[in-house]
Amino acid sequence: MTYRFVRYEVADGVGTITLSRPDKLNAFTTAMMAELLDVVDRVDADDAVRAVIVTGEGRAFCAGADLSSGATGFTGDGKTPGADGTLNYAAESARDGGGRVTLRLFNCLKPVIAAINGPAVGFGATMTLAMDVRLASEAARIGFVFARRGIVPEAASSFFLPRIVGIAQALEWCFGGKVFDAQEALRGGLVRSVHAPDDLLPAARALARDFADGTAPVLVALTRQMLWRGLDMSHPMEAHRVDSRGVLWRGRSADAVEGVASFLEKRTPAFSDRVSVDMPDFYPWWEEPRYE
Repeated sequence: MTYRFVRYEVADGVGTITLSRPDKLNAFTTAMMAELLDVVDRVDADDAVRAVIVTGEGRAFCAGADLSSGATGFTGDGKTPGADGTLNYAAESARDGGGRVTLRLFNCLKPVIAAINGPAVGFGATMTLAMDVRLASEAARIGFVFARRGIVPEAASSFFLPRIVGIAQALEWCFGGKVFDAQEALRGGLVRSVHAPDDLLPAARALARDFADGTAPVLVALTRQMLWRGLDMSHPMEAHRVDSRGVLWRGRSADAVEGVASFLEKRTPAFSDRVSVDMPDFYPWWEEPRYE
């Protein structure tokens, strides 16, 4: 796919996805959605990419959905009432486009870091919730503004936001719909750290290198899914079963041999297993029937 509204670059094992509609403050469109879905597929398929950073071009991260067409931007084919006045909620076209992006990010096999360089409102805020770590520039302004637009929080944010910041903080931000600064985001637990504008991307790249250097790619991918999926578990026995499979499977791997040997020999490990071909036979375990 040729990209018009995102840019994708890889350097030193770190991919950078840049939202690229700077004249529109990187407002989200259906075309941008398709490009984001495609680029995350590329990230997962490339074993050379160990982590990915998402940021925005120009002065904004993402100003949310492009509302230039008015409220019709929330409707479309399959979303309009039928002859009997009912809506077809089951239609593929009825799906929230932002949610399609966050669900794809949720399933990503590489760590994802948000570098929020400027305003991030609506989908610009909710898209970051399926990422693993959020860093913000001092210039960032963030808002879950849906109550002020007459639309519900989208992009699966009702799942992600309370799990990240707690239900009370999530409700406060969503009820008020206000735009707040990076320091409030830091106090509320939404972002990890706040940086001067020129320091934001270097800090994100340094964190990405921390995730990549000396770590086993397959283990990072598996751990990402274990921790995210664990949020929905109802009993620790579910986690124990997944852990046990992982220990049994990885204990027989070349990476486990190398990890122990490098520790004993006091050297940097050279892991050989690849995410594209060496994920375990029990992955994806969450698609199995629920444990009794």
